[in-house]
Amino acid sequence: MKTWLALTRPGDWLVLAGGLAAVGFSLPLLLQGGFAERAIIRQNGAVFLDTDLRTRREIEVPGPLGMTRIAIEPGRARVLSDPGPRQYCVRQGWLMRPGEIAICAPNRVSVQIAGRTRTYDSLSY
Repeated sequence: MKTWLALTRPGDWLVLAGGLAAVGFSLPLLLQGGFAERAIIRQNGAVFLDTDLRTRREIEVPGPLGMTRIAIEPGRARVLSDPGPRQYCVRQGWLMRPGEIAICAPNRVSVQIAGRTRTYDSLSY
């Protein structure tokens, strides 16, 4: 029985090298925002709390409809409960990458994840 090395041809090695090069070049694009370091909680457009993502805690943010509960865990954050009618921000789940945001529009509360570098959702010029 032949080994798999005996069955490879020069073109196979070229395809393998090209695939590895593509992965190597695309990896920095995937991690362009860096790692999640902080959670920025806003209330009515103003910063309510800017906290790091190293400790586990729960935060209650008052809004016009009531209290919004936010959970912070190492490296991630999420909205646990919100008095809004459709619960879109609760359905967002865990936010882990810089630039991700959960907006509780009726209660005017938002949670944004920030990293070392600023990421942009879209650019216009």
